[in-house]
Amino acid sequence: MGVSQKKTVFFLLLILTFAFRESYGNIFLPPSRVFVGKEKFEQLIKLAKEKDWASLPLGERIVQVGLSLVGTPYRHYTLEIDDRIESPSVNFYAMDCWTFYEISLAFARMLHYDEKLWTPQTLLKLIEIERYRNGECTGSYLSRIHFLEELFVDNQKRGLLVDKTRSLHGVPIHREVKEMTAGWHQYRYLRNNPSLLPAMARIEKRVSQLNVYHIPKNRVRAIEPKISNGDIIAITTHDPHSYTSHVGIAYRDPKGILRFLHASSTHHEVYLDKRLSDYLSSIPSDAGIIVVEPKEIPVELLYHYPSQQ
Repeated sequence: MGVSQKKTVFFLLLILTFAFRESYGNIFLPPSRVFVGKEKFEQLIKLAKEKDWASLPLGERIVQVGLSLVGTPYRHYTLEIDDRIESPSVNFYAMDCWTFYEISLAFARMLHYDEKLWTPQTLLKLIEIERYRNGECTGSYLSRIHFLEELFVDNQKRGLLVDKTRSLHGVPIHREVKEMTAGWHQYRYLRNNPSLLPAMARIEKRVSQLNVYHIPKNRVRAIEPKISNGDIIAITTHDPHSYTSHVGIAYRDPKGILRFLHASSTHHEVYLDKRLSDYLSSIPSDAGIIVVEPKEIPVELLYHYPSQQ
């Protein structure tokens, strides 16, 4: 192959690479691996149009999407989809607590855009913006944010949410985070890449030093009127090595009762549970809650790649 032919091939590959990025964001695995349940996605799009969800405020959109997912089977570790390569992903057929809330949030955010952007590619890009440190997946497991308390700090710095916990009379808590390194064998990526453990330990040390506030569960009933539809509720734990153990969505039902909408390992599905304060009281290991209010993501961020700056 001559020099001119090599240059032509190089530029064609470069164009294809950027076209792929423009359409999909930083996707490092085949579409069939990273987007599971396209039929369910299309059903939700149809429902969103019929019910005009796009006209609702973000919090209301989040609960409508979340309620439409009630009954979806629960599955542990739905983000562990490869032995080595990390990539934004969505699974509409099975969810854990984290993927339930983030799919509900990303889908609701997507409805804020023109209908031509209601696509799997947009949803995956919104997942990437929210899930990965500084909004960018690099293909490395360590670029994903593995702790809710770190995600809230990261996302708040980028204007993607407001942590309401302190304003709701939250109090500081401290944990020596060791969840990932202590339970490394539960995580597919860490089992197959134990060389990541020292870096993960450094991340845990940094997360341990964050200024984290929570509302003790015996104070939650008093502040329930100040929690809004669609707020994200992270549940803190008494475990000395973890800040949070669960997450879901606040939903105020037609009777005005603030209930907990979540992917439940107890009920084995996405489930609309009892009043939030009653739910917390029923679980001895729960310590309290962190409350954050998500914000819209400007459409410009869909085409923004930090590594290019």
